Amino acid sequence: MSIPQSGGGPIEHHGQLAEYIASGCKPKSEWRIGTEHEKFGYCRDTLAPLPYEGARSIKAVLEGLQQKFGWQPVFEGGNIIGLTKDGANVSLEPGGQLELSGAPLETIHQTCDEVNEHLREVREVADRIGVEFIGLGAAPIWRHEDMPLMPKGRYKLMDGYMQSVGTMGTTMMRRTCTVQVNLDFASEADMVQKLRVALALQPVATALFANSPFLDGKPNGHKSWRSRVWRDLDAARTGMLPFVFEEGFGFEAWVDYVLDVPMYFVYRDGTYINALGQSFRDFLKGQLPALPGEVPTLSDWADHMTTVFPEARVKKYIEMRGADGGPWRRLCALPAFWVGLMYDQSALDAAWDLVKGWDAETREALRVAASVDGLQGQVGTLRLHDIAREAVAIAEAGLKARARPGADGLIPDETHFLNALKDSVETGRVPADELLEEYHGAWAGDLSRIYAAHRY
Repeated sequence: MSIPQSGGGPIEHHGQLAEYIASGCKPKSEWRIGTEHEKFGYCRDTLAPLPYEGARSIKAVLEGLQQKFGWQPVFEGGNIIGLTKDGANVSLEPGGQLELSGAPLETIHQTCDEVNEHLREVREVADRIGVEFIGLGAAPIWRHEDMPLMPKGRYKLMDGYMQSVGTMGTTMMRRTCTVQVNLDFASEADMVQKLRVALALQPVATALFANSPFLDGKPNGHKSWRSRVWRDLDAARTGMLPFVFEEGFGFEAWVDYVLDVPMYFVYRDGTYINALGQSFRDFLKGQLPALPGEVPTLSDWADHMTTVFPEARVKKYIEMRGADGGPWRRLCALPAFWVGLMYDQSALDAAWDLVKGWDAETREALRVAASVDGLQGQVGTLRLHDIAREAVAIAEAGLKARARPGADGLIPDETHFLNALKDSVETGRVPADELLEEYHGAWAGDLSRIYAAHRY
């Protein structure tokens, strides 16, 4: 979940909304990679999820990172709820999941170094207090009532509202984790092509990274239950967005979509003001019931843009949102996949050629198939395994064309970060398949063994 946005005065005319997005356009030389990943923390001895406060808690982990590694604290209502350092931040998801939102970096070598350093820091702090972390798409055993809601005003508002607009919102908030990558665009046309490819191929990312086959202590019938959760969360702000593929789509069409999404809140002076279900269009006219007579700032617009949750979304960059949280070695594979597809024009064109013939029904059906069956999913004659094989090959070609070497010059490009995905393409197996095999085999149905076997 996003932190409060900043950096904008009052909105004086409608055109500023699209201009805000367009201000993210950058020349290719300035394109960067921002990787985000979430993970579950738990007590080593009891396997219970971490509370916010106590000797073994989320607060203790945050304070340990602050004291040991020089992170600067972020507070809300007197509670430490995040950390910042060198352009990166550590934040809390609603159920206590710990998230690293990485700095904008030039290469996957750098972003992988950042991920590795963060996980080493977290492990050092966690070891001292008897805590461990694990990368999974959904909490395998813990129930909703086991997961504490973190002390953030945004989450308190969302928690109740989620239950009124869908069936899975509170499960998403407390019991799921993801890995995402944020990428830049050069122009409106570049944004459009990248967003279309991003949305169409999110089911491939969902299949390749599927890692949530358990819930409530048993198999749930899906390879990616996290993806299943997003299908029944809130139809007004989720999904595959068919309008993005319509002729004439651009910044203005994205603005119209976001304006039609009901609001959650307005952030003022460190407080989240309840604006649940209200209209940002009314806010623009000074008619928001939560703040009558007041007009929004660009910071309010930036905040509202963080409350739409489709499979890929636009802010001043594009977020790829379709993958489950997972094993350490796969955290660098996601940015490699999308950078390979998006940051070389020949690769981007090849990716668009791969998906441009699909209609909205096909794209949605692939999304469902990926959630249920992973790489074994199929829609008509389209097999996710085949599409993934082509997509990974295109990504590899894109990374070779980028030719960004490692710092020591010994590694010529970024293609080796795709190795985990190439293994999946070769075998047809994704993390969920391995977990299910262990559950039915060596673990003999004892799901508590997942923690020791797959902790970071």
